[in-house]
Amino acid sequence: MNTAPKVFSPWCLGASLYMPAHRLDLMDCANGEKLPALRSMIFCTEDAVSHHDVDSSLRHLGLCLQGFRHTPQRFRFIRARNPEILARLLALPEIEKIDGFVLPKFNESVFHAYFDQLQGTHFKVMPTLETRDVFDVGAMRDLRQGLMQDGVFEQILMLRIGGNDLLNILGIRRPRAMTVYETPLGHLIAQLVSTFKPYGFSLSAPVFEYLEDPLTLQKEIRLDLAHGLIGKTAIHPTQVSPIEAMYSVERADYEMAQSLNQSSTPAVFRMHDAMCEVATHQQWGQTIMDRHRYYGDRESLGLQAYTELSV
Repeated sequence: MNTAPKVFSPWCLGASLYMPAHRLDLMDCANGEKLPALRSMIFCTEDAVSHHDVDSSLRHLGLCLQGFRHTPQRFRFIRARNPEILARLLALPEIEKIDGFVLPKFNESVFHAYFDQLQGTHFKVMPTLETRDVFDVGAMRDLRQGLMQDGVFEQILMLRIGGNDLLNILGIRRPRAMTVYETPLGHLIAQLVSTFKPYGFSLSAPVFEYLEDPLTLQKEIRLDLAHGLIGKTAIHPTQVSPIEAMYSVERADYEMAQSLNQSSTPAVFRMHDAMCEVATHQQWGQTIMDRHRYYGDRESLGLQAYTELSV
C-alpha cells in the first residue's frame, strides 16, 4: 500500500464539506467510494451533533477509523467539540489516519488546552475564528503572537472564519441575495486578512448558506479571492464543484504569473495590457501558480469568463 506522506497546501482542500460524525456513510465518504470528487471533508463533533449524540458519534468515528484507507489526494479532518473531546479523539486507535483537526471557538482562553495536546504530533490544525474576541483587534494581534510560536505555527494549515457564528454574535443573519461582504462581516474579514495574512497565515472563506442562489455564490467567491482567502466551506455536495470551478485561473493571469517567476524577466513589463512588476506582483503570481496546480485554467477546462460563468 502506498503510504507516501501527503503534500499539504491550503489550496489542496478546495471546498471542504462538513458532515456529522455520526453519519452512517462516513467511512464510504472518507475512502472516496461516495462523493469521489471531494478533496477534503471535516467530520463534525460540534454544532452538527447534539449533546446527547456525542458519545455515540465518537464510538462511530472510532469504528470507521479502522476502515479508513490511505488517500493521498483526499484530506480528512475532525472538528473537535472542545479540548476534552479532542483528548478522547486523540486516544482513539488509528487516529493517525486523520490529517488533522478543526478547533472551534478558538481564542486565547483555549489556546493551551488545545495545543498542549497537539504538540509533537503530525496533525495539521485549523483554528476557527468565531468568538466575540474576533471583533477586538488587540485580541487578534495577541492571538497572532501566540500562533506564531515555534512548534505551533508549523502545525497550522489555515485559520477558518466562522461567518455564521460571528453573525450570530451580532444577532443577524445574512440576507438572501447578499454576499457576506455586504454585511458587517465585510469589514471584519478585511481586518482579519490584514492582521494575519502578512505574517504567513492563510485564511478560509465563510460558508454560503443558500443553495438556490448560485449567482450570489459566484459573486461572493470572487470577493473571497479578492480578499486573499483560500478555500470555502461547503454546506452540501452540490456546492463543491461550483466553488472549485471558481478557483481555476484565467489563462492570461497564468501566463503573467509564469513570466513573473522567470529569472530572465525584466523588473517591469507589459503583458495582456497590464503592468507587471516583479517586486510587487510575485506573491500574487505564486498564488496563481498554486491555484493552477490544483484547479487548472478556465480555458483548458472549457469554462467561461468569471463574469459569464453559470453555476
